[in-house]
Amino acid sequence: MKITLDQMRNIGIMAHIDAGKTTTTERILYYTGKVHRVGEVHDGAATMDWMEQEKERGITITSAATTCLWRETMINIIDTPGHVDFTVEVQRSLRVLDGAVGLFCAVGGVEPQSETVWRQADGYKVPRMAFVNKMDRTGADFYRVINMMHDRLHSKFVPIQLPIGSGELFTGLIDLIANHAVMYQGEGPGLKFFEEPIPDDLKDIAHDYREKMLEAVSDYDDHLMELFLDNKPINVAQIRAALRKATIANEITPVLLGSAFKNKGVRRLLDAVVDYLPSPADVPPVKGHDPHTDKDLIRKPSDDDPFSALAFKVATDPHVGKLVFFRVYSGSLEKGNAILNTTTGKKERLSRILRMHANKREEMEYATTGNILAAVGLKNTKTGDTICDIKHPIILERMEFPEPVIHIAVEPKTKAGQEQLDLSLAKLAEEDPTFRVKVDQETGQTIISGMGELHIEVLIDRLKREFKVDANVGIPQVVYRETITKTVESEGKFIRQSGGRGQYGHVVITIGPGVKGTGLVFEDKITGGVIPKEYISSCKSGAEGAMNTGAIAGFPLVDIHVELIDGSYHDVDSSDMAYRIATSIAIRDGVKKAGPILLEPIMMVEVVTPQQYSGDIFGDLNMRRGKIEKIENRPDAQVISGHVPLAEMFGYATRLRSLSQGRAIYTMEFESYAPVSENIAKELLHKLGGTYQAVN
Repeated sequence: MKITLDQMRNIGIMAHIDAGKTTTTERILYYTGKVHRVGEVHDGAATMDWMEQEKERGITITSAATTCLWRETMINIIDTPGHVDFTVEVQRSLRVLDGAVGLFCAVGGVEPQSETVWRQADGYKVPRMAFVNKMDRTGADFYRVINMMHDRLHSKFVPIQLPIGSGELFTGLIDLIANHAVMYQGEGPGLKFFEEPIPDDLKDIAHDYREKMLEAVSDYDDHLMELFLDNKPINVAQIRAALRKATIANEITPVLLGSAFKNKGVRRLLDAVVDYLPSPADVPPVKGHDPHTDKDLIRKPSDDDPFSALAFKVATDPHVGKLVFFRVYSGSLEKGNAILNTTTGKKERLSRILRMHANKREEMEYATTGNILAAVGLKNTKTGDTICDIKHPIILERMEFPEPVIHIAVEPKTKAGQEQLDLSLAKLAEEDPTFRVKVDQETGQTIISGMGELHIEVLIDRLKREFKVDANVGIPQVVYRETITKTVESEGKFIRQSGGRGQYGHVVITIGPGVKGTGLVFEDKITGGVIPKEYISSCKSGAEGAMNTGAIAGFPLVDIHVELIDGSYHDVDSSDMAYRIATSIAIRDGVKKAGPILLEPIMMVEVVTPQQYSGDIFGDLNMRRGKIEKIENRPDAQVISGHVPLAEMFGYATRLRSLSQGRAIYTMEFESYAPVSENIAKELLHKLGGTYQAVN
C-alpha cells in the first residue's frame, strides 16, 4: 500500500511522569495490530520501554519510535519520557514532530512536567490534542482537570467528549461531535462498546458543552458560523473539518478522555489523531539557510524538492552499531547514497535505512518526505545536525540544549580500563547532548555532568551493564557559577619583546553585571580605529575564554556585560593572540574588582503527598533552605511547591520515602541560578580545601 503525505501523521505522546504515556502507546500498538498481546509497564513487559533500566524502574528514559497503521493512515509515534531529568529527549522529539498528544492524569491534573513540555511544544508551535487519562481511578475529576489546563497552560482547550461516571463508575463517554453516548462493556482488550442516546441526567451538561464547542470551532468556518447563529443543523463532517483547521492553526486544543489501562477511549483517540492532527503536507515548509552565503532557504514537504533531513537522536545498537534517527523534511534518498552533513561540512554514506519499532528494525530501500527513520553508516553525525543533498546544501535550525547542573567524578578500577571508559563515555555523550564529559586538568580525573541525580544514575548504570565498564564513582557535586555585582573599568596589556617581532595587545574595557540568562554579552564601542577592526573578534574570543574561570573558586562566569571602549596597537607587533590574551587579562582583573559572587542552581520542587505527612515534609523542605510557594489541596493528596537549592536535594528520594512511608512522590526541575549566602559560600570555599581564596 502506497502511503501519500496526507496519509501520514508524526506524533509524540508527552506528559508528566506516571500519567500513562507508555500504557497508552501499548494500547495503540495493540489496536493497530502491531503487537498481539498488551505489554504492561508494571510487569516490565512494555514494548516501548525496552531498556533494562526502563523495565526495572517502570519509567521511560529514551524516546522510542514506532510506526503503525490506523484507517489507512501511517502513524509514526514517539513515546517520550516524563521525568524532568530526561527533558531533552522530549525537546528533540518535539523538534521533528508535526503534532502531539498531551496526556493528563484525571486525578493529578496539570503537573509541573506537563507545564514544562507544554511550554516546549509552544516554542516549536506543535499542534496538540489533550487526553485526560486514568478516568477509572478514585478521585478522577475531568472538569477540575479542564479548569487546571485553562489556568496553567493558557491554550484554548475545547472538550469534544464528556465522561459518563468516574472512578469505579466510569462506564462510558459522550461524543459531543456525533452527539451520542458510547457505553463500554466487559474487561481487557476484548472490551465492547455500544453507541446509545445520551442519558437523561447528562443531557443538559452535554448540550452546554456542545454549544461551547460549536461556538469555538465556528470561528474557523464562516459557513458553520452561519448555521450555528441561525440554529440550523450542522453535520458531523462540517464540525470535524472546522476542528481540524483550528487544531492545525494551533488555535484550539481538542480534549478527549478515557482510561488507557482499561482500554477505554483509545480507539477514539486514534480516530482523533487521524481526523485532527496535521500530516507533513499541512505544516509550513521548513526554513534553513545556505551554509556558504547565509541566504535564507525553504524546503517544501515534497519528494520533488532536494533531500533535507534533521538528525534528532543518536543511539548505540548492540547489533548494528551507531543508529542516527532522522526526520525527512523534503526529497527522497536511496540507501547506499552519499549525503552532506552541512553542520560538519563532511560527506557521509547511508549504508542502511531502517524503520524502527521500539528496538526492532525493518529494512527500507528509500527515505521519503515526512518519514521518521534511522540510518546506519553516519559515523560523524550528531544530534541536531542537518543532512542533505550534496548539490543543494542547507542548514536547518539547530536545537539548543540546557546546561548540566550536576557533576560527578568517575575512574576505572584498573589502568587498562581507562581506554574502555573513555570510549564508552564518548558514545554516551554522542547519544545525549545534555551529558558532558571533561578531564579536570588539575587532578586528571574524568568528570561527567548531567541534568540530575537520576540522569547520572542511569548513565552510570548503562556504563556498567551495556559497556561492561567497571568504574569507581564519586559523590555528586553541584555545578556552581560565578558572576559580578558592580560595573568597573579594567585594562589589559600583553607586551613581549624578545628580539625580532614582539607581541603587543592593549585593551580597556568596562565590565558589569548582565541580564540573567545571557551568559556573555560583548559590545564593540571602539571609535577612531584605536584597535583595528580585524582584532575585535580576537578580543571577543579572549573574553569568551576568560569566562571559563571565575575569581572566587574558579567556577565558570555567567551573565556578564563587557564593552570594549579603548586600547592601542603597534604597527608591527600587534597580533590576534596578543589581543586575545590582553582581553583575558582585563576580564580577570576586572572581575576581581567588580564584586564577584557565587551562584548556585535553584530547583523548582513539587511534592505530592497524602495529607497526614505534609507537616513533616514541609518542615524538611524548610531545613533544606527551601522557599515554599504554595500548598494546594487535591481530592487524594496535598501538593507542596517551592524552590530549593540543588545542593540540599541530594538523597532526597530516600528521605521522602522514610517521611511518607513510601507514599509521597516528588519532581524537581532546574529553575535558575541565584546568589549563595555568605555563610554558605564560606563553607563551600572551606570544603574546596583552601585551594581558592574568597575575594572581597
